[in-house]
Amino acid sequence: MYDKNPTLPGIGVNKPLEEIRQGEALGIEELENSKSGKKFYIESYGCAMNFSDSEIVASILYSEGFGLTRDYEEADLILLNTCAIRDNAEQRVRKRLKELKSVKKNKPDALIGMLGCMAERLKSELLEEEKLVDIVCGPDAYRDLPKLIQSADDGQKSVNVLLSREETYSDISPLRLDSTGISGFISIMRGCDNMCSFCVVPFTRGRERSRNAFSIVAEAKDLFAHGYREVTLLGQNVDSYKWENPETTEVVSFANLLAMVADVEPLLRVRFSTSHPKDITDEVIYTIAKYDNICNYIHLPVQSGNSRVLELMNRTYTREWYLNRIDAIKRIIPDCGISTDMITGFCSETEEEHQDTISLMEEVKYDMAYMFFYSERPGTLAARKYKDDIPEDVKLRRLSEIINVQTKHALEKNLADVGKTFKVLVEKTSKRSKLDMCGRNDQNKMVVFPSTDSKPGDYVFVKITSVTSATLIGQIVQ
Repeated sequence: MYDKNPTLPGIGVNKPLEEIRQGEALGIEELENSKSGKKFYIESYGCAMNFSDSEIVASILYSEGFGLTRDYEEADLILLNTCAIRDNAEQRVRKRLKELKSVKKNKPDALIGMLGCMAERLKSELLEEEKLVDIVCGPDAYRDLPKLIQSADDGQKSVNVLLSREETYSDISPLRLDSTGISGFISIMRGCDNMCSFCVVPFTRGRERSRNAFSIVAEAKDLFAHGYREVTLLGQNVDSYKWENPETTEVVSFANLLAMVADVEPLLRVRFSTSHPKDITDEVIYTIAKYDNICNYIHLPVQSGNSRVLELMNRTYTREWYLNRIDAIKRIIPDCGISTDMITGFCSETEEEHQDTISLMEEVKYDMAYMFFYSERPGTLAARKYKDDIPEDVKLRRLSEIINVQTKHALEKNLADVGKTFKVLVEKTSKRSKLDMCGRNDQNKMVVFPSTDSKPGDYVFVKITSVTSATLIGQIVQ
């Protein structure tokens, strides 16, 4: 359906794909070299999208002559790429900013900047009231960083948090900050149109817009050419990805895009995050099943197992709808790994409704889950309309209960894998032993095994001999 060697209008001035992103996956040694003598240091917090954004920022700064440093004390520019989705994340960043202020005692000309979602949300407070930073730059304003840096150097307040309806950074080649060089993120879209009542993302990242499909394919090709063996396609809601080719008016759906990236190379694994229960289609699930190199793993956040609470959260689906999607996944991809997000103690949640979440967990039996208790975020619909009326001790008790249920299920699922053999992409040396390597299987489970002759980037077959609730342990087999 799509030309595998197209040109891209407006990207690379109609250059073929193979010419668009040369030099994209520079090594760390190259990144550390600075044309100007100045160095930047960057820390990323929160979701994978922030880590991907940091690689875009690194590209912009490198093109301006900055080199990368891993030591903030020697940096001329210190950047924190922040998350605002939970209060705990914001408090961590505030604490870190106060720690970094000490750098200025030894290096008065050093600049400190805040990027990302927290920057957009707290711009005036950070610049004026607390004076913690010199630069504030929102997720859609990274192209403006050189001007912001110059303005801050001149002693001016430096801020740009304007949101965009068009910005996707399609033409910027991210500079990979992952030193393993095996797995890379590819941002396929930005923003979010789902106004979940508890979430700040639509206000901090703006409206949804999808990236040019062929630029995504070009980036995947470039990563594979530079030794990467896995890509994760990122979006706040990947299932709503939709890009119209301006030359042919053909529309590329997320299922189409998955197939296009999978066709890049059979040895390139493809993952994606995050799906939304209201949008994930059977076509997407069948596409995963069709391609051996699209991992059999879906992260499908549910947030609550009760339909009334889901309605208050403005999730736009019911418990029954969600379970229908789970049934479709299990029917079409029987061995698919499934993970989720859960929030306990949302506004007015009753004990019976909390039990509905536990009963849903018992029905689905997730392989893994990210679990939190509700924390009110200023500016959200929930903060404006609903009273945060569940006592914190009740929230914590409910959270503990779902964590216990999930830990039990994860161990049960892992025990069922004993004796099975999985294809594993070797990622790195195990943290616990230099004699072991580790990597993930198709279902996104971490597998640990004796290293033998395997090295990062290799595919090996591992027979599972024992497990924990978080890890599979085994031996390489031929």
